[in-house]
Amino acid sequence: MRFDFTDKKVVLTGAAGVIGKRIATAFASAGALICLSDNRAKKLAGLPKELGLKKGRYLTHATELTDAKSIADLARQVAKEWKAPDIVINNAGVYHRMGSLLKVTTEAYDEMMDVNLRAPFLVSRDMANLMVRHKVKGSIVNISSGAARRMAMGSVTYCTSKTAIDRLTKGFALELAPLGIRVNAVEPGFVPGSEVSVLSDEYVKAMISRIPMGRASGPKDAPAAIMFLCSQDADFITGATLAVDGGNSIGTFNPDFYTKKS
Repeated sequence: MRFDFTDKKVVLTGAAGVIGKRIATAFASAGALICLSDNRAKKLAGLPKELGLKKGRYLTHATELTDAKSIADLARQVAKEWKAPDIVINNAGVYHRMGSLLKVTTEAYDEMMDVNLRAPFLVSRDMANLMVRHKVKGSIVNISSGAARRMAMGSVTYCTSKTAIDRLTKGFALELAPLGIRVNAVEPGFVPGSEVSVLSDEYVKAMISRIPMGRASGPKDAPAAIMFLCSQDADFITGATLAVDGGNSIGTFNPDFYTKKS
């Protein structure tokens, strides 16, 4: 399926990350204008060239998502340059295996909740207000995780933040539906390679062994799902969560099931 987003204005947080680059590339290839948002200013500066974006087809903003003032400044830049976005993708997130809840620091808890939950709320609120002001019937997509439905020891804070994102998605969807703005979520599945959330080779191997489809999420998997939800083909879908995880969140998977004698 080929999507056409010619001159649609897309705001993307976490643009310099693994999934962010994939999303930006997909939308740019479909004709969209992209606002690349990330707190890593140096990486952000070189990102348009890395992605092959043409001058005049993108904006950049070094957004610190733990700072409400920085998020407000992102909204001001979008308003100044575009008036309002058509699409908002809350992609930025952090994942750390924090270990026992009895040892999680307040600072570590706050960082995860600020980036994974508070920031999507503030970005969605501010961008939705711009959409409403300029009568844009747009789309918001939150990047969630199968962790929203599946608790794991050592990752309770992360799981909690993603469960809350599911509620936030449905809440915004409910309130914005009469205004013509749809809000959905995508669970991309396991995507190793993040510089923010460094994972050991052993951990990556163990995670992939749990995935029924036998591989990690590929370059086109999550972007295709996001683009579908933002397209006219999905104009009656809001408040939904689409898992694109190779079946990882279905249940317990045993790769040796068919090789063992019954």
